[in-house]
Amino acid sequence: MSIIPITVYGDSILRKKTEQVQKVDDELIQNIRDMFQTMRNASGIGLAANQVGLNKSVFVIDLKEVEGYEKFKPVVMINPEIVLESDELVTIEEGCLSLPNLRADVDRPALVKVKFLNTDEQEEEIEADELFARVILHEYDHLIGKMIPDRVNEIIKKKLQKQLRDISDRNVEIDYPITEK
Repeated sequence: MSIIPITVYGDSILRKKTEQVQKVDDELIQNIRDMFQTMRNASGIGLAANQVGLNKSVFVIDLKEVEGYEKFKPVVMINPEIVLESDELVTIEEGCLSLPNLRADVDRPALVKVKFLNTDEQEEEIEADELFARVILHEYDHLIGKMIPDRVNEIIKKKLQKQLRDISDRNVEIDYPITEK
């Protein structure tokens, strides 16, 4: 297993829709292991494949370090599809490993239902709420080329511009590896 530099705001791969996985093979399994290690090294709770430079529709989530989620089992979602979002929205401050040190309030549905393949290529469908729903939607956004700045209003987006430029220029202090400009 290895830690992979995380792609950050300004890297074009983060703005493209990822490609569907055709087959779960040994290479993909190794990529997933590396994604978990990279995410944990950066103290993250979710990571999409394009955040480590892979153009694949995959993300990983592990909430067990979060209070109240100690029994959470790590999840891999391959080719996820959001099949239901609640009308009720919840606003919570979010961060992102690809946006180091940036935080912003984001409105997201309180409940989500998602269909995906697991690593055995079996289709699963789960319903999630609270933090789990938020992380699923945040990581799914990465797979469709969206990030936090796309989910905030224009006033907030304007306030974030200097931080976004600094991130794009790699003018940030963080304790995990990121891609070079």
